[in-house]
Amino acid sequence: MILCEQVKYNSKLYAENASERLKIFVKAFCAEDIVSSQALVSQAKWLATQANKYLQCIKASQESMHCERFLAQFLRPYCKNPGDRFQELETLLRGIDIALSNSTSLSLVDGQLMDEIDGLERQIIHNLEQLMSHMPCQTSTIPESNAKDSIDFLQTLQTPPSNTILPSYFFLFCMKLLHTQSRAMTFPSSSPKLEKNTLQTQNQPNMHGISLKKICVEYSPFTVSKKRLIFALKSSLSLGLAVLFGLYYSKPNGFWAGLPVGISLAVAREATFKVTNVKFQGTVIGNVYGVLGCFVFMRFIEVRFLALLPWFIFTSFLQQSKMYGQAGAVSAAIGAVLILGRKNFGPPSDFAVTRIVETFIGLTCSIMVELVLQPTRAASLAKLQLSKSLSTVKDSLSSIDLVAMSKAELMDRANGLKRDLSGLHKYIIEAEDEPSFWFIPFNSTAYKKILYSLVNMGDTLIFIAHALGLLEEQFVKLEVMGSKDELDKINGDVKLVGKKTGFSMKCLGEITSIKSLLVLEKDLAKKGGKYDVELGKRTNNSNNFSKFNQEDVEKFDILFVDHLKEVCEKIQFSDDEKEIKSRMVLSWSAIGFCMNCLMKESAEIENGVRDIVQWENPKCQINLHEIS
Repeated sequence: MILCEQVKYNSKLYAENASERLKIFVKAFCAEDIVSSQALVSQAKWLATQANKYLQCIKASQESMHCERFLAQFLRPYCKNPGDRFQELETLLRGIDIALSNSTSLSLVDGQLMDEIDGLERQIIHNLEQLMSHMPCQTSTIPESNAKDSIDFLQTLQTPPSNTILPSYFFLFCMKLLHTQSRAMTFPSSSPKLEKNTLQTQNQPNMHGISLKKICVEYSPFTVSKKRLIFALKSSLSLGLAVLFGLYYSKPNGFWAGLPVGISLAVAREATFKVTNVKFQGTVIGNVYGVLGCFVFMRFIEVRFLALLPWFIFTSFLQQSKMYGQAGAVSAAIGAVLILGRKNFGPPSDFAVTRIVETFIGLTCSIMVELVLQPTRAASLAKLQLSKSLSTVKDSLSSIDLVAMSKAELMDRANGLKRDLSGLHKYIIEAEDEPSFWFIPFNSTAYKKILYSLVNMGDTLIFIAHALGLLEEQFVKLEVMGSKDELDKINGDVKLVGKKTGFSMKCLGEITSIKSLLVLEKDLAKKGGKYDVELGKRTNNSNNFSKFNQEDVEKFDILFVDHLKEVCEKIQFSDDEKEIKSRMVLSWSAIGFCMNCLMKESAEIENGVRDIVQWENPKCQINLHEIS
């Protein structure tokens, strides 16, 4: 149960960190001036970096808890994936941070609302304190009576907000979600049947988007694809050349040059220099340990294999490191096994030197073949993943429809974007550690800037999905009460921004997929178009995109708030339904603020893409609107 205890310890640290940040956020929201508020927000950002470290530790331990989960499930009905549940809390805290960072005027706090916010803060902190003693539970629902407690403070928010205090309403919206989520994580489900069904659903493999026909086509031995041919060609050439040159160096030990190549063959595209570097380092470390083990057990040759036991434990931890990963850990383990398990190969030190040289020969051949047939750098993979992520954002934004789309659909799209961004983050980290050689250096600053904006967009989609979930029950009632036209106006505002922002992401994704402006010029020449590389202009640019400026954002805010006021003025709620009206106003305000954030983040992404294109084409004058 070691890993379970590690997860529990880091969960406690994260809960303490989240409580401290929440206190700071509430102080910032109730601050008397903007300067004091922003100073407190900056203080919370430092704590957020610590929280991310705790989350990474939880997720790393969570991935290795398979052997302990069988025992853990009989102890407590708590979540088997605590990192995912804490990540949901972190998303809500980031939403509060975004709301406070975008505040340009004093909040709407009065004496009564301040007392109610303080009470809500105490409830959330109480829930977080319970998480300090155990991991979060699995259920995502809470008793109805507790759910009502979380929205008592909304009774005073029945008036539609102005465009200047939308961030304040979004702050309250995130506080409500945070209370609901933290409450759900502290109480396991009371229904055994529901718990059983939940576990069965989680244990089922995710087969979304996978068909039997697709599996048969991709893995059939009679199906020949370009991908499989390139992989077969790379494997045969790498192994053949490695053994050939290894034999030239040392005929008795030449076959060792093919070992590092053979154990690292993978159909998936990997960062060539990064993986090769960790393989070589792992081999050297393993050989050195093997030589030391031979000297220590010089008089006990028959039992020197015992030296492998601590080494296997060490390499299991090495596998979890960001620097070496699985490739470096496997190479280190094999290097030690071959030294300690050898017989009749001469002195250990001589054999270790031979192994290191042969490994260098094999990996060099592998690199050369990779560069000739399919050069794959981490920087190239990062650019491909960036283009894919922008395409995913485009699909998500273009499909936003508050009437026709459900919360589950939008949440699925947001989760798909999160998976793409996780891969992009991985490649950016690898590209930073990768040598440039004769290639263009990797512009990590621009990529991180774009990644930050894309992550904010993904969080924004999640918030829109939550708001949509609260409004789904009210859409039918609004139409019955004769406000369908006003509702269509609000939905039209949201759809217009979503489609315009999605089209911008589509154009930026196409730009990032261009290898160079010279290639673009040749392609346009074949199609009858023309592109001036020096001026950065394209003649047939009727379909280029336009950038959101601050004036566009302000116009949307004013128009959205006006339409929201029309809906609220037309609908008459009874005294018993004030709570419903407050929830509706808060949810609509959150959606308006989120669309505001999407427009701002799209402009930031455009600036980042421009920096990347300019970095790769330093002699050209870049104009993205002309390129697209």
